Amino acid sequence: MESHEEKPIIYTMENKPIVTCAGDQALFMSLYNSLTQQLPREPMEWRRSYGRAPKMIHLEANFVQFKEELLPKEGNKALLTFPFLHIYWTDCCDTEAYKASVKEDIVRWQSLLRLHSTLDWLIVVVESDAKKKNKTNILPRTSIVDKIRNDFCNKQSDRCVVLSDPLKDSSRSQESWSSFLTKLRTLLLLSFTRNLGRFEDDMRTLREKRTEPGWSFCDYFMVQEELAFVFEMLQQFEDALVQYDELDALFTQYVLNFGAGDGANWLGSFCQPLRSWNGLLLRRPIDMEKREQIQHSQASLLDLRSYLFSRQCTLLVFLLRPWEVTRRALELLHTCVQELRLLEVSVPQGALDCWVFLSCLEVLQRIEGCCDRAQLEANSSHTVGLWTYATEKLKSLGYLCGLVAKNGPNSEDLNKTVDLLGGLGAERPETASSLQSPYKKLKEALSSVEAFEKHYLELSHTAMDMYRTIGRTRSARLMGKSLAEFYMRKGDPKRAESFLQDSVKSYLSEGWALPVAHTRKQMAECQKLLGQTEDYLQTSALLASDTHLSDSERKHFCQEILSFAGQSAGHKVILNMSSFAQLRQLQFRPAAAVVHVGASLQLELRLRSLMPVPVQLEQLAITVHFSLEKGGTWGRAGPGGGAPRRTGQGSPGGAVQFPGESPPGSHPRTTPPTLELYEMQDRSPSDGALNSTGVICKNVHLLLRRQDSAVSLDTPSVNTISMEDGAQLLKTHDVSLLPGNNDILFTAPSQEPGTYTLRQLCATVGWVQFVLPHIYPIVQYEVYSQEPQLTVEPLADNLVAGLPQTVKFTVVTGHYSIKRGDALQLSNSDSMPILPAPRCTARVLSSAAELVTETVLSIQSSEKVTSISLPLTPPYHTVEFQLVVLCHVPAGPVRPDPERLTNGEPWHRPRSRLRTHSGMIALDQKISIDCPWSIYSTLVALTFYIPFKAKHSLLSAGKRKYVQVCLQNVSDMNFQLAEQNLMLQQELPMLRLRSLNGQTKQRVYSKQSVFYLWEMMWNTEPLPSLQCLFSISFCPADAQSLHFTPYHYEFQLDSLSTLYSVSADIQPASGESHCKTGSLCGLEVSITRLSELSEAEKQDEGSVESGGLSTTKLMYEVVDNSSNWAVCGKSSGIVSMPIAARATHKVRMEVMPLFAGNLPFPSIKVSKYLPHNALPAIQPDTDGCLENDNISLLDKGLTDDQADTSSIHSRGSVVSLGSGEQQRGLPMPRLEPFGPGQVFNCSQGCQVLVLPSKDDHVLEVNVT
Repeated sequence: MESHEEKPIIYTMENKPIVTCAGDQALFMSLYNSLTQQLPREPMEWRRSYGRAPKMIHLEANFVQFKEELLPKEGNKALLTFPFLHIYWTDCCDTEAYKASVKEDIVRWQSLLRLHSTLDWLIVVVESDAKKKNKTNILPRTSIVDKIRNDFCNKQSDRCVVLSDPLKDSSRSQESWSSFLTKLRTLLLLSFTRNLGRFEDDMRTLREKRTEPGWSFCDYFMVQEELAFVFEMLQQFEDALVQYDELDALFTQYVLNFGAGDGANWLGSFCQPLRSWNGLLLRRPIDMEKREQIQHSQASLLDLRSYLFSRQCTLLVFLLRPWEVTRRALELLHTCVQELRLLEVSVPQGALDCWVFLSCLEVLQRIEGCCDRAQLEANSSHTVGLWTYATEKLKSLGYLCGLVAKNGPNSEDLNKTVDLLGGLGAERPETASSLQSPYKKLKEALSSVEAFEKHYLELSHTAMDMYRTIGRTRSARLMGKSLAEFYMRKGDPKRAESFLQDSVKSYLSEGWALPVAHTRKQMAECQKLLGQTEDYLQTSALLASDTHLSDSERKHFCQEILSFAGQSAGHKVILNMSSFAQLRQLQFRPAAAVVHVGASLQLELRLRSLMPVPVQLEQLAITVHFSLEKGGTWGRAGPGGGAPRRTGQGSPGGAVQFPGESPPGSHPRTTPPTLELYEMQDRSPSDGALNSTGVICKNVHLLLRRQDSAVSLDTPSVNTISMEDGAQLLKTHDVSLLPGNNDILFTAPSQEPGTYTLRQLCATVGWVQFVLPHIYPIVQYEVYSQEPQLTVEPLADNLVAGLPQTVKFTVVTGHYSIKRGDALQLSNSDSMPILPAPRCTARVLSSAAELVTETVLSIQSSEKVTSISLPLTPPYHTVEFQLVVLCHVPAGPVRPDPERLTNGEPWHRPRSRLRTHSGMIALDQKISIDCPWSIYSTLVALTFYIPFKAKHSLLSAGKRKYVQVCLQNVSDMNFQLAEQNLMLQQELPMLRLRSLNGQTKQRVYSKQSVFYLWEMMWNTEPLPSLQCLFSISFCPADAQSLHFTPYHYEFQLDSLSTLYSVSADIQPASGESHCKTGSLCGLEVSITRLSELSEAEKQDEGSVESGGLSTTKLMYEVVDNSSNWAVCGKSSGIVSMPIAARATHKVRMEVMPLFAGNLPFPSIKVSKYLPHNALPAIQPDTDGCLENDNISLLDKGLTDDQADTSSIHSRGSVVSLGSGEQQRGLPMPRLEPFGPGQVFNCSQGCQVLVLPSKDDHVLEVNVT
């Protein structure tokens, strides 16, 4: 056990809670080792007040001998010297001994505890079997324990515990130890909780008094740090760190309030002048020297901050969060600089830089001591800020002490250095043995110019390498710029230039205009000192065009360029034009930028000068690249008919607008190049027909290049700019380029057909050439040599057959010149003649669509050819004239002949020429035209549309027959109709057609139909068929002169005779006067033959002759599709009908009306029943192949065979006849419908009145 002599308390991490031991000291010493080893093994749950989360802690204790001096005095707030628990040890087992000495000793011990208001105590009775053997007359163990509990633990029996044979290795001993240790941990933890809670309440009360006069932050600091020490003693480092963070925040708030004018009196001690700047000390757990200064209110601001951060650093290292140390350190250094300014502390010049430099290196070395190299490299992003800050402060010290000057430090600089080193004091013992201590590094760096350069470059390159490693290129370039300034001060521009160029790239990429201008001035100074003429001129051009500089500076750099250009002897220098002038607009005249060979094409260029003064150009030239890729000889696609030629992203009118380039200092990375897509066509060289087409991208090399290797337009590399050799030039001389926009006019060459692409723009000023390496977007103009071309197109959307139509002929001469005697030879066609016109005028237009002349054409027609003489026309002009043609409407149906090409393949009409939606029938008419410029004939197809569609129908009324013709106007025009007529193709005296039509003239509108009707008057029996011709005349309804055109429609009529009539009658049930719903009614169907046997019927396979009388079989079927009737029983059957006039067959059946009202009769269908003639002698088994319905009582007149053939359900649904027969392979009869008009239904449209039943509670009435 440690002896507690008069020793000062040393605050270290090994501090433990104090537990005093009274009683038998020899007994306790025998158990000391076991107790100290087993106490911290098991964790305990620590529940604290104010809702704080419970924690598991391992308790340790510092067991000391009990003395009255250890008991806390009133007002003492030191928790580290506070005894949290008092234990009395005894192994007394003799009652006499207990009464004689032990009891009095315990009474005296408890009296001292009560005197100092100590409630945390424990009595331990140790039981030993050896003592029991030595004393045979002792009482049982419980008697001593009971006496102690009765004497001292009446209300707290748990304050007395028994430890049985603690030195033996037995289960009883282990159980006793476990119970004792649990009680000891519990009481110790309760004491912690109670005393820490009381201490926190007192500390909180003290903090609330901070607004009272006389309150001292240093006193409060010591109190709250005592709490942090306790948490640290309990290894609760997070809670200990919170205490220091609260102190940090409280002090920071007071300093901020002081800066705002609300200052506390105790802050005066921190405003004293700074006399020591020896940096942070992180190599001690506790800096007792600075702690004593804080305790006696003698610490400066840097002392307080240094001590506070050192404690935070120690705790963070124990929490394994070293990288948070670096973050907090950087914040601390910047915070101290600001707080010194807010408190207006007198700081010698350079002292703060020394303190920051030493502190940065101290933190870095502290982190290096607790982390390995791999961890440091992986977390360099946390430490690079400290390296950078240390580099900046060392550079500032170098400037201050004259270590960067070309001539070295002077005497005044040396005196400053001595003063600064004096403020560092003596080196601390912790770093005295280290060769790389911050103190030695700073002292060595300030000792000589060479040493300073060595340390500064080492720190700078270390920081730059770290920035590059973590990907912070911008920060690395900023460090490089600082190095460049250092090299410039040292007179070494060569090494400074590369760093300045990297800085410019960084500023340009982020859009920092002012830093770009400042850095470029430094670059210009370097380049001038190094004699780099071309680079210097390029940088001067950038500075002369930079509006962020003053006018005098811009004029100075511009004059530098003009002075070099005006030298009598020199060499040619090529510079980028982007810093000299900007191309803003190109204007073509004519605007289409497409001209024929030899035509005039002018190009107006708008150039914006960026120079501050007027500049006289010796020459301004545009290089032109010529190719046959798009231009050349055009086939059938002329300048107006081909694909549009791209001249760049311009506005209408032929003006190509160029995007405004970024001014010097802006960031070009936000404007990546756009896609340059062009149409690519592959045409046949013979006739110009399109073989294939596609899209090509011409700037793939710009889109796919690496971003890092892209050269900025604002800082171009002079070596990458060159003029194309051997290219054609558009040039002008002696141009005065004024500041702002300037318009310059060029005349473009057009001697050869092809595509001309504008590539580069070059402005020459003496020995200097400013070149725009790429004109973007791409600007092109085309010179074409066109083949002659003839097109024929209608003036209307649709050509209407049967009416005169106007057709426009267009002749594009191309490179051909129409001479006297040249004519177009048109082949005549009977179906589409060319109508003569009294005057046909031709218009001659220029390539710009301007009227040149207008002449009358000479048209001569013969039987086969129509010759049209063309007027004299120069090349690249257009001749337009119109002709009137007429397409005759054919009388019969139109059957288009299969059209084939010359190679025999079918010719498919373009889909856009078909009018399938309108219903009009198309007629194709072809014209063969011989042109004077070609030995081949040109075949032109014109599509005409028939405006009408006709259809016919045969109507019957008994034996009377009527012919109806429907004429539908399917066009979009309105017509006047007249002279409708229906005639027979052959002479038939026995037939007369009587017209039942009214007016002879009438108007038919678009999409309207007109019906015409004739009655057929026969003198004899009708013929089997007739060939008819319907004719009518039409003309446009709005025509001034009614010139009618005939329209014909041929058709054939068959089955002209009415063979049978069918009638029906419905009678109510017997005793009823009307039919009623739900009651059976009788339906009688009569089938009557109207004519005798004809020659056509004799050949009919269904007629059978027996006994000199021909008969045929008919099948009837009663169907009600409207569901008004229910047919009860058999609804269909087969009857044998004699073929004789007035022969009648009647069928009766029962029907039931389902609704009330005037109900229409059910439908009655009659069909021919044709039996199969393969096996006439064998009667088919109708039971196996036909479905038999119930036989109605009204059908008694039917034969059994007729009844067996019933195959119809009661509701009229027909079942297919003979399905079973077909499965067995037997021949089956078939049904054949009669032709239209051969069966007349006399009951069509008849209705019968049906009354509702009397007992119906719901009345349903059917209204038809």
